[in-house]
Amino acid sequence: MTAIAHPYLLFLGDAPDALSAKTADGVARWRPEWCVGQLRLPDCNADLGLPDRTLEEAAALGARTLLIGVANRGGRIAAAWQDTMLRALDLGFDLAAGLHQRLADLPAVKARADERGRAIHDVRHPSRGFDIGTGARRTGKRLLTVGTDCSVGKMYTALALEREMRARGLNADFRATGQTGILIAGDGVSVDAVVSDFVAGAVEWLTPENDPDHWDVVEGQASVLHPSYAGVTLGLVHGSQPDAMVLCHEPTRRHMRGLPHRPVPGIEETIAAHVAAARVTNPDARVIGLSINTAGLTAAEADCVLRDTADAFGLPTVDPLRTGAGPLVDALQDL
Repeated sequence: MTAIAHPYLLFLGDAPDALSAKTADGVARWRPEWCVGQLRLPDCNADLGLPDRTLEEAAALGARTLLIGVANRGGRIAAAWQDTMLRALDLGFDLAAGLHQRLADLPAVKARADERGRAIHDVRHPSRGFDIGTGARRTGKRLLTVGTDCSVGKMYTALALEREMRARGLNADFRATGQTGILIAGDGVSVDAVVSDFVAGAVEWLTPENDPDHWDVVEGQASVLHPSYAGVTLGLVHGSQPDAMVLCHEPTRRHMRGLPHRPVPGIEETIAAHVAAARVTNPDARVIGLSINTAGLTAAEADCVLRDTADAFGLPTVDPLRTGAGPLVDALQDL
């Protein structure tokens, strides 16, 4: 896909709560230097703490893309947003969104974008075709975040790793595989929207040959042990050909997301499954550390869980939000 131009103006629309603006929140958290402010409609109940800007104010500050930062039920584009999008196109903005419904499928928006020569980025929907994966070995190094379940911190961990690696002067790039990650990175492939035969090939395209010391830090999706989504995960694991994996886990989770009848698998079981899958395309693949999402724990409880988990598995164990990703990067030095 074509890279999304930034700076962004983050459009929160009429989001009823903070969770509904999680896409914009992720961009503001990880790429604050790309954000000139937020634009909210009168009924909006979300607030990122950024300056409120009009379209005209944002344009004067150099904003190039109006980013639809709402993640609403069903991924639909509200009729109330269309006037804002049309005015943005008139002012020279491109548009970007990660919703299921395509901006380009709105006749008035598509016509205005074509008339003004502006780009529309529907990042959930790949804009190009991909070859079937081959499993051929590639130069460069790759790290993939994997998990015991969906939504346990794989994107956050990958971004924290990229930040720490770059702070140390390492040659590293975050590779986005989901819609929010793409908006944070500026490009990528939403692998859950790729036809299953081509997922591995799409990830090979996303993480091509590179310099020997270069790390692609690949955003993981779901889990190879999740009955609903393992197909996407498996293609991602095979295509990324990881030299290293970081396993992400949320210790308070009672069951796998969307499956109340199925307990979250154990860490040991999940490590074994992902290593077996990864060694199909990289015989040396291994898990080098654990990332534990302790948001549901007190500080004392989190310290205990991190310590006990590290002792149990003999691997560096962090919560990137509480402790940073430093020990995980330390573990990469011998690879």
